[in-house]
Amino acid sequence: MTPNWPSYTGSDQLVGTSPSGRITVYVDPKLGQPGLQNAQDLVRDADRVASACEAIFGATGGSANVIISAISGATDGTGGAYHAGCDFHSGSAIEVCASFGHSARVTALFAATLSECWMGGNLCGVSTGEALSRWCAAVIGNNALTDFATAPYWAQDGMPDFVGQADPTDQNPASVGCGMAFISWLMSQKYRLDQIAQTMVSLGQRGTLAQLYTGLTSDDSVNALPTFMGAIRGLPGGVTDDDPFNSRTAATLALNPSGIEPVYPWPKAGSSGSKLPG
Repeated sequence: MTPNWPSYTGSDQLVGTSPSGRITVYVDPKLGQPGLQNAQDLVRDADRVASACEAIFGATGGSANVIISAISGATDGTGGAYHAGCDFHSGSAIEVCASFGHSARVTALFAATLSECWMGGNLCGVSTGEALSRWCAAVIGNNALTDFATAPYWAQDGMPDFVGQADPTDQNPASVGCGMAFISWLMSQKYRLDQIAQTMVSLGQRGTLAQLYTGLTSDDSVNALPTFMGAIRGLPGGVTDDDPFNSRTAATLALNPSGIEPVYPWPKAGSSGSKLPG
């Protein structure tokens, strides 16, 4: 049976199912060979993504369907990815933008969206959950989406306080960017992404980054913002990307200590600062 896609209405071509049987991949046949290559690469890499999400969230996930299409007409990944909900019941039909010649970007977009299914609806549509999903993409997808960076938006906006309050939207680059920088900082303090993710899920949609800080450090939440901002002010180069504390490499090694590579080469990513659609 053809999946009920959230917004895609064209024809879909079944490409294959991952070796575990958990992830089934389709493609818009109008994309031709470049789109088919994206889909074939994802079939081979999807189990790695799902296993990484299981390690991060400490729970077994369900199955999912994904279609590669030209979201908003884009074929370079900038159309982002989309699903209808943040669990395996409502959100397991996933649409991912094609990225001709750069399948790593497709994997990273898929990782961001699939990771939200592990959040069980607890972090859906809020800035904290969006930041967490982007960090999952950065670690699992080898930072292939640096052009979607949001932390510089937060810095350019005057660094508003989204530590003591969560923003009830996943579409504000300033609040999402604050979350990206905050998680980068926490990981620089030797807290692992799995610890961060599982604490955030337990806090739910109303949970704040300050409460996350307390849950990890046992320090009073009132100290979260001044301690974080002190670290930000100490950065010699300021906030120029989503990982100002250079935490991603260590987080990737912690998640994948054996150094297993994806099935295709990673591209060299740029940094134009565009926004990942929610």
